[in-house]
Formats: sequence, structure tokens, C-alpha cells
Amino acid sequence: MITADKQDVICLIAPTASGKTALAYELYETGKYRLISVDSALIYRDMNIGTAKPTREELANYPHALVDIISPEQSYSVAQFVSDVDYHINLAHQQNKTAVLVGGTMMYYMALIQGINDIPATLPEIRQQVTQLIAEQGIEQLHAYLTQVDPILGKQLKTTDTQRIGRAVEIYLQTGKPLSAWQNQPARALADNPHQRWQILAVMPDRDWLHKRIALRLDIMWQQGFLQEVIALRQRYHLTADLPSMRCVGYRQAWDFLEKIQNTTLFTYDNNEENFHDDVARFLLNTHSSPIQDYRQTMQNEALYATRQLAKRQYTWMRKLVSTQQLVERFDIRPLATIDQARNLLIKTS
Repeated sequence: MITADKQDVICLIAPTASGKTALAYELYETGKYRLISVDSALIYRDMNIGTAKPTREELANYPHALVDIISPEQSYSVAQFVSDVDYHINLAHQQNKTAVLVGGTMMYYMALIQGINDIPATLPEIRQQVTQLIAEQGIEQLHAYLTQVDPILGKQLKTTDTQRIGRAVEIYLQTGKPLSAWQNQPARALADNPHQRWQILAVMPDRDWLHKRIALRLDIMWQQGFLQEVIALRQRYHLTADLPSMRCVGYRQAWDFLEKIQNTTLFTYDNNEENFHDDVARFLLNTHSSPIQDYRQTMQNEALYATRQLAKRQYTWMRKLVSTQQLVERFDIRPLATIDQARNLLIKTS
């Protein structure tokens, strides 16, 4: 796939549970491709079952860049992702291989294909300062301050949008420049590199088929101990419900379930936070009470619904991608109905 004049980059874009990982393995086995993950959940260490992450053995046999790169306590900006992808694409080309970007995080693909503004990442000390301001003064006061220093965003954001208000204030405190001004700067797209040829495969399988695959995957995850994985994460790391890692589909629902269990009168523990999760694990293993089982079923239903909604958003973005004339003119964009079509195209032409 590498030509004399330009070096190729393949984007294998497909919704969750569609089979793209298996195809990535096949591509790697040809010896002509280097795999780069485009998944905002696979970046976290120890989040394995709920992300359907390849096993340790699979990752050893089929290495993916940008998997297991940060802890669940940390944040990872889109700008950092773009920088890391740039590095790994160049590394693939230095090895005379084609870079294959595989995953379903459309926000990441949007940054690569349509570009992002060059907004700096927040310094840890600035983030801590803003977090303290919210705790001491409340989000309403921070929103009022934002309205003074960045009237455009101040009018757009509601006081319930804590994360975006905090981010906007962080940028202003760090740079002295309103976030809205940063956002108005021309976006730069990695895919516009004149020395590269980007081929974008947008796989949109039958919706009913995908829903069955999603349901099966979730059933397997629960059987593999997904809930126990979340309990272990809460034991090992200092996590909160607002962290990006715990807002991932499935983890959000499991977190809420554990909070319900902690607050129910059917569950008692010794009020020692260090022992709490061990107590929960034993409680869930031994209890057959109807309310707890109802909570558990609600959690599973909500996780299934959230995953289907994620797939719906992925479809919506891909349909927009393949129908946007400006993008179609810039890149080789191919809408496909199945992973097999992508396999035939990539394996045959490789």
C-alpha cells in the first residue's frame, strides 16, 4: 500500500462489536501493517473486560499502539492523541509498513480528519486550582467569572455543564486568552499531510445484526466478571464518577449500581472504605434478594441501552462523513456494509 510519492494511512472505522479487531489481527499477520488503536477506552490500564480489550497474549501477538498507556485516574486530551498518532504513523512508514488506524471513537477520528484547534493541554496545577475554586465557591460563581472573561462561552454554557466551564476557566487562567478565541483559530488536520494518502473505510453493518452482537458481547462481559473488574478498579485507584475513564459506557452503569448497593439498607458494612469493595463483592456473591437483583438487572439493561446509543452515534457520524462533499473530495472515503468487504479490499490489495 506504500507508493513512491505518498505513504498510505488506512482508517478502519466501524461501530462497537462489529468485528474490526479480528480484521486488524489478519492485517497484522500479513507483515505489511502497523496497528494504531483509535479507542478512548482502550487507553486505560486495567480496564479490560468492559472495554473488550484484546488479551495480554493477543496484544503480544498483535501489538496495538495507544493501548494501556495511562491509568484510569488520568485524563488524555484529543490533542495528545493526535500527537501520538502522528508519531506512530511516522514510525510505521519508517518501517516500510502501512499505518492502520482501527477503532470506533469518532471524536478522535474527527480530530484526525477534520482537524483541531491548537489548544494547549491544561497544566496539573491549573486544574487543581480550578477544582479547588469549584469546591470552595461553587460552579455558579465560576460560571459568573467565565462570563466576564469569555462572554461567548459564558452565554453558551449552562451552570450544569461543570466540566466544560472548568475547562474554559483553566484555559483562560493558563494562557490569558479566552477558550472561544482558541476555538476560532483555523483547525489543523493530520490527514492533510501532503506526503500521505489517507483511505477511510466506514463500515456500517446491518443495525439488527449489530444489536445482537452487542447483546452477546455484554452477556459475555458480565459472565467474565465485569462488575468485579469495576470493584477492583475502585479498590486500586482513587476514582470518581466524573473521571473520563468512569464515564465510559458500561463503567458508568456499573459505578451507579455500586453506589446504589452502598446506600441500600439491605447491605451493611463496617464503614471502612478500605473494606467496602471486598464487602460488596461478598454481598453480591451471596445475596439473592429481589431488590438487589432488580438493581443488577437495571444496570445491565442500562448498559445495553447505552452501548446501542453509542453505536447509533457512531452510525450518525459515519453517515455524515461519507456524505460530506468537502471530505469526499479530499480523501478516499469508502462506505462499506460489512467487515468482510473491508477484509477483501485490504487483504487483496496488500
